Amino acid sequence: MSTLVSGFYSTYQVQKEQLINYTLKSNYAYARKLASATDSFLEAAMQQVAYSAKIVEQQIEDDNLLKQEVIRLNLQTNSFNSVVINKGGIVVATSPELPELINQPISSTGALQAAKEKRPLISNPYMSVAGNLIIFISHPLFNTQGDYLGYIGGTLYLNEPNTLNNLLEQHYYRQGTYIYVIDANKRILYHPDPKYVGLYAGDNSIINSVIAGKAGTSETTNRQGEGMLAGFAPVTRAKWRIVAQRSVRATLTSLDLLIVEVIKRTLPQAIITFILIGFFAHFISRPLKQLADRVNTLDDPVSFEKLKNVKSWYFESQRLKLAMLKGVNILQMQIGQLRHDAETDPLTNTHNRRSLNGLLNQLMVKQTPFALLEIDIDFFKRVNDTFGHGVGDEALKSLTNIIKNLSRKDDIVARIGGEEFVLVLPNESSESALKIAERLRMTVESTNMKTIGFITISIGIATWPKHSNDIDQVYKCADKALYHAKEHGRNRCIVAQGD
Repeated sequence: MSTLVSGFYSTYQVQKEQLINYTLKSNYAYARKLASATDSFLEAAMQQVAYSAKIVEQQIEDDNLLKQEVIRLNLQTNSFNSVVINKGGIVVATSPELPELINQPISSTGALQAAKEKRPLISNPYMSVAGNLIIFISHPLFNTQGDYLGYIGGTLYLNEPNTLNNLLEQHYYRQGTYIYVIDANKRILYHPDPKYVGLYAGDNSIINSVIAGKAGTSETTNRQGEGMLAGFAPVTRAKWRIVAQRSVRATLTSLDLLIVEVIKRTLPQAIITFILIGFFAHFISRPLKQLADRVNTLDDPVSFEKLKNVKSWYFESQRLKLAMLKGVNILQMQIGQLRHDAETDPLTNTHNRRSLNGLLNQLMVKQTPFALLEIDIDFFKRVNDTFGHGVGDEALKSLTNIIKNLSRKDDIVARIGGEEFVLVLPNESSESALKIAERLRMTVESTNMKTIGFITISIGIATWPKHSNDIDQVYKCADKALYHAKEHGRNRCIVAQGD
């Protein structure tokens, strides 16, 4: 009997260790992927602000344009809670519109940091006058002579709804595992329990390692004295840290139930087990070792298939294998969703600018020539002003469907602005691209859209590498062609001039 008890105890300890190691590595892999997704979101937000800065600094004296741009930037995505343009130390435009701030100096921590450093910036988290924990993402404005004009920036309220908050809320386990985010000063920026947001984390082995900028795993104790298994990783762009952790108790619950079930099934066969235990010892430990080895390769895309191929021929290892397969499957699905969210425009389900740039780089590496069609809806502001932004969004979706229906398998459709789309046509010249563009323009012109009726589009066309080997220059050529189309009556397609 003592041998049987010892065997159960040993099995429990081995599986306990494997479960703890698996949980630690799972939490680390998840924290690292979520940190990468957060970095991608912040990079995309900075690109949005930089794009608006290029527009604003060219016409800094046009108050109408400034007002329209902050509204566009604020409404384009759910990235920012508010947007502000500061010219010469004075607020000149805001969205949402705040008349009391116009023509007034602003002295918030983020605004002062942006004015002082005069560079693209994600501010340190700080408390606003209204008591909100926020960060400020800004980009400086310079004229053609390089003189500093001011900045454009957007705020994110870390304790109110926005894309970043939604990203963190939607992607954490609900069965005992949760995530939290802290900054370099140990202030909690995100926590599933909102009452902790804005507070400062205490000292423990995880917090100290995280603040030091390390990534890895650790066992620790939370505020309630409960043992926790944590994985942590840094968000490099904002100097934040993400921690994913699960309690030891929740981790071992399934194992405790499993051991009880094993005892019930094993006792009637105790005598036979005593005789055969030596013979089967090697075969019992082998699948456990293989499962343990597979835990170390969770980041490998084929880890799921490798785990399935482990021959778990007896009850305990099979149950453990099924639990691990379920965990790996959940982890991979969440990672896939994170990647999709980071690379897709949420309204039209097309590629966003970041994803588009990656696909264009692949074409250029393969030396595949392509035509770039920059598409803009004519007088789209009238649609929003007349029918509301909800109807405007439906029009954008309808236009997306038309573009996709006229596209081929290898064509790339992306939304890069409010009403701006890009259609990339691999292996097409300017002449063939113009024919495709005209077919698209006429299709849109003749399509009666629900509520708003008929709309028209203008298209600027440039090709790589004919117009330039530099993709930024190809964009600019397409931009110029699009502006030419706008200035000469709209509802037309123009090919960029020159090589």
